[in-house]
Amino acid sequence: MRSVRARAAIGATLVVAVALVAAGLAVLSVLRTNLIDQADLQAEVAAREVAGQLALDTAFADLDLDDEEDHPVQVTDEEGRVVFVSQGLRAISGTASPGVSPVPSASAGATPSPGDDDDDGDDEDGGDSARPARGEVSSDDPDFSDGTATVDGKRADYRFAAVEATTPAGLTLTVHAGAPLAAEQEAVNTVRGAMLTGLPLLLAVVAGVTWLVTRRALRPVEGIRREMAAITASEDLARRVPEPGSRDEIAALARTTNETLTVLEASVERQRRFVADASHELRSPIASLRTQLEVAEAHPELLDLPGAVADTVRLQVLAADLLLLARLDAGEKPGAARLEVGALVREEVSQRTGDRIPVTVEVEAAEGASYEVNGSRGQVARVVGNLLDNAQRHAESLVAVRVAADGSGVRVEVRDDGTGVPEDERERIFERFVRLDDARSRDDGGAGLGLAIARDVATRHGGTLTIHEAPEGGAAFRLWLPRAA
Repeated sequence: MRSVRARAAIGATLVVAVALVAAGLAVLSVLRTNLIDQADLQAEVAAREVAGQLALDTAFADLDLDDEEDHPVQVTDEEGRVVFVSQGLRAISGTASPGVSPVPSASAGATPSPGDDDDDGDDEDGGDSARPARGEVSSDDPDFSDGTATVDGKRADYRFAAVEATTPAGLTLTVHAGAPLAAEQEAVNTVRGAMLTGLPLLLAVVAGVTWLVTRRALRPVEGIRREMAAITASEDLARRVPEPGSRDEIAALARTTNETLTVLEASVERQRRFVADASHELRSPIASLRTQLEVAEAHPELLDLPGAVADTVRLQVLAADLLLLARLDAGEKPGAARLEVGALVREEVSQRTGDRIPVTVEVEAAEGASYEVNGSRGQVARVVGNLLDNAQRHAESLVAVRVAADGSGVRVEVRDDGTGVPEDERERIFERFVRLDDARSRDDGGAGLGLAIARDVATRHGGTLTIHEAPEGGAAFRLWLPRAA
């Protein structure tokens, strides 16, 4: 029961069983109804044939009865007394009277009892007006009933029809004629037996076919499971699960699994490079600081205090960058505070008193423009600061910031007049620990984390960070953030 194949086979078998049982009951019901209707028709025809003869004043002894064994007949008068039965009838049930012994004095041509109407049998005091007229058979639908009859010692089930007829003498008689139900019952029993015999075989076939089809359909899943188990055991994320050639859900699952493995492999590889690069970047300032301290310990007069402070600051900045990246990778969500980007940029620039190139700020004064965004003030300020640091590092004589509305968001553009960034390097510079050659040649080139942090923060705020060529020939970084609702 824990197997999908077993549950699918059992489920399909139960559904088919319920459907077949319901269909079988419906078929038996329709078959039984049709057979009963046929028996009713046969019984009605036999009863009307006898009633027609009685309406023509045929004596009981002269009645022409066909198939008396298949169609037993009982005739009763107005008072329910049996006046005639077919030959060989020994017992009967389901009719107006269980008697099979006719009253000797009654006959088809008997004189009606006193008080009967000489015209049509209607009583002056409101007698039964539904009785047929003299010499006629009732045109109403007969009454049908189920019963049994014993003919020539053989007892069987019958369907009886009751038809009234009035003799020319005014005597109203009721003819009960039966039609056998043995054939109908045999047909129903035969069909029921065939269903009961075939149902288990059909259910076994359904269960077997469902088992085989499900097993074949799930075979690729087992291949995926085995490969995933092997990948887990070997920790080799370069492996991929087999993709079946079909275009069904299992093929989609295999493709999605491989896409997930690709992303996971890239993430793990990125994490490994991050750890290796972080270790390398930390090793240099730590080694330099240690060397200076060891020299100072042996020769205090040779202590390079400014250099030690610079290395310590560099180490502190690098540690802060690494901690921020770790929080971003852990899924830290930005705050929901409302920020006015123009004011934030002016405040950030005003605090940069030590920049070698003064920064010019332009906030577009469009009518009705709003520069408010939702997010973390510290992180957005960090993005602006990192972009300004990058511009200061590469600019010749110009660093400019422009804030403007851009569609449904706010655009902050930081540009410089430096050498710019080659087009084929414009995406790579946003990778962690990536520095172009001219940046590596500078002592203050940084660790290559500023732009990576800026793009990560922009992405987590629902925005973008791209690089373009500035009109002055340098680089133009464009930060776009969605406007606050």
